[in-house]
Amino acid sequence: QVQLVESGGGLVKAGDSLRLSCAASGRTISAYAMGWFRQAPGKDREFVAAITSSGRSTSHEDSVKGRFTISRDNAKNTVYLQMNSLKPEDAAVYYCAASSRGSTVEYVSNMPDYWGQGTQVTVFS
Repeated sequence: QVQLVESGGGLVKAGDSLRLSCAASGRTISAYAMGWFRQAPGKDREFVAAITSSGRSTSHEDSVKGRFTISRDNAKNTVYLQMNSLKPEDAAVYYCAASSRGSTVEYVSNMPDYWGQGTQVTVFS
């Protein structure tokens, strides 16, 4: 069993940056692919970014490509989402996810095994 706890959300101005963290416990996530999703009011939960267990491959949704970067530090059992040039459209609850199918981003992007509780990101202009 893997527990995931997101942190780093908050209220920021459009154009600012924010870094989200996802701390895992219960077991090491070094063999897990990790991902970030978000859900805005009235919207479905959508994929944001994913990273393989090794960190050698990543995937980012088109709407955040070039602005957001997913990364991981397996020694700290933590995954990050660096968010730059934030827009009001980025406001949402951001969720961390994990998949035991760690060698590819496909499974964590579509059917993760574990979810965190989410952290709120609010962007004003």
